[in-house]
Amino acid sequence: MYNIAVIGCGYWGPNLIRNFSALSDCTVKMVCDLDETRLTHMKRLYPGIETTCESEHVTRNGDIDAVAVATPVRLHFEMARKSLLAGKHTFIEKPMASSVAECRELTALARQQQVTLMLGHTFIYSPPVRRIRELVDAGELGEIQYIRSRRLNLGLFQTDINVAWDLAPHDISIILYILGASPVSVNCQGKAHIHPEIEDVTNMTLNFNNGGLAIIQSSWLDPNKVREMTFVGSKKMLVYNDLEPIEKIKIYDKGVKIPPHYDTFAEFHYSYHYGDMYSPWLKQYEPLKEECQHFLDCIRTGEKPESCALEGLRVVQILEAASESLKKGGARVEIDPPDQMPEAFNSCFAETEGS
Repeated sequence: MYNIAVIGCGYWGPNLIRNFSALSDCTVKMVCDLDETRLTHMKRLYPGIETTCESEHVTRNGDIDAVAVATPVRLHFEMARKSLLAGKHTFIEKPMASSVAECRELTALARQQQVTLMLGHTFIYSPPVRRIRELVDAGELGEIQYIRSRRLNLGLFQTDINVAWDLAPHDISIILYILGASPVSVNCQGKAHIHPEIEDVTNMTLNFNNGGLAIIQSSWLDPNKVREMTFVGSKKMLVYNDLEPIEKIKIYDKGVKIPPHYDTFAEFHYSYHYGDMYSPWLKQYEPLKEECQHFLDCIRTGEKPESCALEGLRVVQILEAASESLKKGGARVEIDPPDQMPEAFNSCFAETEGS
């Protein structure tokens, strides 16, 4: 049985508290937040938990085995560093930190302390994303030619990060998970309409070695909530709409081909293929609960989390490069390949014996 503490119970923290509380092999022992009103609310929902406004009360508590950090992004590094230095297994909500340098330091610290460090890339634990990866790995869609992702809504506006850092980590982590490859460069353009110098609309393009690309549109300034990804393959096409209640994935047997031989322009015709559309059955479960259970399993076994420190670092690498591209008016910015990272960061996890 593991004792869990959650630091931050604003927007996302309560979801972590709820899911960890529902698991049989852990107890949410403590919750930390600067807002006394939020703590009072959590205490009313979960009378057995301890509450505090001081993060040191969490990290110095010898009964706490693991800490989940769900604070604003600017505090991720500080809170996670304190947790790791105290020898606590640590779960950090996306993105991992505010810079690649901070991610590297946290990863090295986790290895030094021999504790599990895991990232909250919740969507890679969801049934639709896992099914898409299965389909791509099986060659059902053929070679992936491009991906388009749209994550749009009205708010929630942030004051410390732009919309790319807020929303795009979801799409980036999904793309890395499904393709099993990292982009070699990024272009990003955006505009700040509401808060000066904080972009609320961005358009990011990830370029891959094989010529493929992924286009990620993020917005806090849209009238409708949109959560949609399109995967265009050489054989078939797939649309993933996370707002659909049941048929979240739809596969289209559609495509276009150039005729192999023709003698004159008059003989040249594109060959369009229109086939069936079907929606595969998906197992129903809450991705966040699956993610929380996976964190506990990794603590117990010492296995590498699927959303490990290296994956968190890769996402922040892309976001950092995107920020540089934004400053350069959308210019292409190269991204260091994973094999150029220090050896310490190629191992995503610290080997542990469990608690």
